[in-house]
Amino acid sequence: MSLSPPRLAVVTGGIGGLGTEICRQLARAGRHVIAVDLATREERLAAFRQELADSHDAVTFEPADVSDFDSCQQLISRIEQQHGGVEILVNAAGITRDVSLRKMTPQQWHELMQVNLDGVFNMCRPVVEGMTARGFGRIVNISSVNGQTGQFGQTNYSAAKAGVHGFSMALARETARKGVTVNTVSPGYCDTPMVAAVSAEIRQQIVDGIPVGRLGSPADIARAVCFLAADDAGYITGANLPVNGGYFMSF
Repeated sequence: MSLSPPRLAVVTGGIGGLGTEICRQLARAGRHVIAVDLATREERLAAFRQELADSHDAVTFEPADVSDFDSCQQLISRIEQQHGGVEILVNAAGITRDVSLRKMTPQQWHELMQVNLDGVFNMCRPVVEGMTARGFGRIVNISSVNGQTGQFGQTNYSAAKAGVHGFSMALARETARKGVTVNTVSPGYCDTPMVAAVSAEIRQQIVDGIPVGRLGSPADIARAVCFLAADDAGYITGANLPVNGGYFMSF
């Protein structure tokens, strides 16, 4: 009896700290993973390959700019020709352009939206038809606790991350009867370079406001992604899974 090939997963922002861990855990779950990120991040790409050296051929890299629709279409076409249909999509690519609204430039608004929100559309659009035709798909979009609560200096980021969940709920309704689930994961404050860059005093204030008493780790987020991407997670769709240590609780 022949074994089925591993499901094909694509992770955008795949060589970042969070993306790397998502790739690692999906590979451990038996997926064939393709990490997608900008080709210009050569130094980070070399580190990524070293960090995932133990994954052998389970994780590979493909360059693309998620803010560019044509780049995403070409990426998916290339992947499908080489590996087959994309069955799992994790949209983890994201940037920040933090500044109060009264000082925010149109460029800071549009640059962020093009990656954090347009990028989700640009990646979902070329994969969703194949997923529905095959009768299986798992889409997990990374939102943020700040999309739920808002945050000073992040009108652009908060708007985009709230939009990611609105997008996910609508797409979930369109695809639910076709075996495709669409969900979001909303990380809280995690031990990432972005948080590490803030002053020790501010970082301690953040930790003091988290009921579990620590920052999250990329592994905490990746575990939630893998849960929603599992074959037997087919009855969960249109949901947002908060992973924030109790920082924000809602019904």
